[in-house]
Amino acid sequence: MKLARYRSAVILFACALLLSVFNDASSLAETSTPQRIVSLVPNITEELYLLGVQECVVGVTNYCQRPPAAQKKERVGAVVEVNVEKVLSLRPDLVIASPLTDQKQIQKLLDLGVRVEIFQAPQDFEGLCAGFLRLARLVGREGEAREIIARAERELAVIEGKVEGLPRPRVFVQIGERPLVAAGWDSFIDDFVSFAGGVNIAHEVRTSVYSREEVVRRNPDIILIAKMGMAGEREKAAWMRYETIKAVQDDRIYTVDSYRFCSPTPVSFVEQVVELVRLFHGSQ
Repeated sequence: MKLARYRSAVILFACALLLSVFNDASSLAETSTPQRIVSLVPNITEELYLLGVQECVVGVTNYCQRPPAAQKKERVGAVVEVNVEKVLSLRPDLVIASPLTDQKQIQKLLDLGVRVEIFQAPQDFEGLCAGFLRLARLVGREGEAREIIARAERELAVIEGKVEGLPRPRVFVQIGERPLVAAGWDSFIDDFVSFAGGVNIAHEVRTSVYSREEVVRRNPDIILIAKMGMAGEREKAAWMRYETIKAVQDDRIYTVDSYRFCSPTPVSFVEQVVELVRLFHGSQ
């Protein structure tokens, strides 16, 4: 009887030990620094380069254009539609996605044992930095990220000091054309305008469809169009028909690089604010 109890105790101990080892191994797999990363988010791709782990990036989307070196990486599809088979062929130990990524494809990757981390779109500069810091922790570069964020915060403080006391132009930011979409309070673009010393006329609404009639009624001093090339020129021409708008009268309708404007990193956020200061106030 005693021998049977002893054997049972040994077996239970062995099972507990194996379970502990398994759990430790699983935990290690979850927290270990990834060596093969597929990024499905353009600004995340750029941030991985900022953090100095570009050699770990094995796959990106067709929209991952910055830095230029990222364009040489294997392409696995678009931001929304991803070639799951292509992703799997790259043997990633981490896939970074966004809420825009097809949820069925994300679930398929998860079912196949691929680690997927989803990054929400930031609503402001603070959220942008929080996401950058989370990414840095995933790749073991938290120290570098904190230095980059601190530098960006210092540069923004200097900019705020320069524009303080200057007239604050009223700005409309267009980020979609058909339908017309305005950047509201829930977008980091609102922070772009504020840091640069302007006032977003759509600040009180969520980023959503907006009407040209409402823009006319609010009569902005400046219109920013987040479109480049022919699309931007077409939208600028469309606005020029509204001759009562002050931005039209003063010829202050500008197109901005949609990639940099809509997919910033902490570094390019500051660069974009500097560009807006130039547009809003001239050289400062």
